[in-house]
Order: sequence, then structure tokens, then C-alpha cells
Amino acid sequence: MVDMSEKVISDYNGYDYKKIFWEDADREYEDQADRMAIRKLLPKRMEKFADIGGGYGRLANEYLKRARKVYIFDYSKTELKQAKEIYGDKVETKAGDIYKLPFKDNELDGLMMIRVTHHLKDMEKAISELYRVLKPGGVAVIEVANKRTLPKMVRFAVGKSKVNPFDKKVANYKEISADGFYNYHPKYVEDIFEKVGFERERVLSVSNFRSRMLKKIFKTNNLVKMENTAQQILAPIRFAPSIYYKLRKPEK
Repeated sequence: MVDMSEKVISDYNGYDYKKIFWEDADREYEDQADRMAIRKLLPKRMEKFADIGGGYGRLANEYLKRARKVYIFDYSKTELKQAKEIYGDKVETKAGDIYKLPFKDNELDGLMMIRVTHHLKDMEKAISELYRVLKPGGVAVIEVANKRTLPKMVRFAVGKSKVNPFDKKVANYKEISADGFYNYHPKYVEDIFEKVGFERERVLSVSNFRSRMLKKIFKTNNLVKMENTAQQILAPIRFAPSIYYKLRKPEK
């Protein structure tokens, strides 16, 4: 994801994200939690749909049967090549800049953007682009990296972190990535959604049990069962590291 007028925030070209981050790591629970949320929020039927920052199409099986035309957009040509190798003619890939999306105004019936916001230096500019390419009445499902989680509150309270999870200031964790790794207060992004023009229809708290210790104690299958209930129950307090929003562009 990159604004050409800015420094590249995250460039996955030449990096095997599919193998290194997902297949070789213990992230089955996180993958299932994402899929569960997407199934709850995406429309059942769409004409044109885009997975923004969709990489190699990890989540493609959740939307391929819902849309007549599917695009996967990403900055990384490495990942888009993998997507074509996996899905062939089922998807059309587009590479480019998230701040200047290669879609026409009002072109898409639906879109989603998952695990992207932590790379965004200019959240409002990116959200404005999503709004631009979506048709009136269209749905956007957007996942936001949350700074207001319980572990972050505890670390701040005991003095192990200088990042205040209670204020609306964007958190930039440069110890994770020198180029920037951004987390957002829910109210901050919700204000942006409203300013841009989106109507908020539903919110889910996702990956509520993202913890190595909990994975060892409960095992993935049990955590997934707990997650299914927790996503809606914990949504009002924006508890999890991933907050999912179902947004709609108003009809004219």
C-alpha cells in the first residue's frame, strides 16, 4: 500500500506472504475469525466486487460465489501473481496505489479491505477512495487495527507502553516496522467514515482471543467456537485487535 507522494509504507514485492505469514505460522484461528466475520457482513449477491489489499486472495473463497465479477487489488505484483496462479480466470488482478485506486467513480457494488489499515499513513484519503469507487447503495466491509484493546490498556497502565489507548491519536508502532505500523482508536476511524459520507450498518469485534497462551490452552477449534459468539457480544465495546465495519454508501 503506497501513496506515490509518500515513502512506501509496506511493500510485499518479493516476499512470500502466503507461506511465511500464514502457512508457516500459527494463525489458523485468526484466519477463521476473519472468514467468520466476512460471511456475516458481505452481501449475498453483487455484480462487481473488489478485495482491496487482497494480496494472493487468501479470503477469495468467501466472496467468489457472491459476485459476478471479482477484482483483487494490491500493491504487490508478487502476491497478485500468486492470486492468478491459484484462481485463474475467476479473478482479475489490479496493481497500484491505494490512494489512487484504478477503478472508475461508482464502479463497484461491493468491496472489502482486510488487514490493510495498519499500513495506512493517511486513513482519510484511503477511505475517501473507497467511497469514490463504490456505487450508491454499495457495501464496504473494512477491518481496522484497533489501538484500544485490553492488553494495550494494561501495558499503558503499568508503564510498559507510552501509547495511550484511550486518546484518539493514531498510534505508530515503529518498533514493529520502521516505516510505520498504525493502530487506530475506533472513534477516530468512525469519525472519518461519517465525514467521508458512509453510513455504518454493523460492527463486529474480531480475533477476540488472539493470544499464544489462549491457543495453547483452548486449541483452535474451541477458540473459533467462542469467537462466533464473541464477535457480536463484544462489538459495542470495540474489544478486539480487529474491528470490522459494514458500511454503506447512501443512495442518491
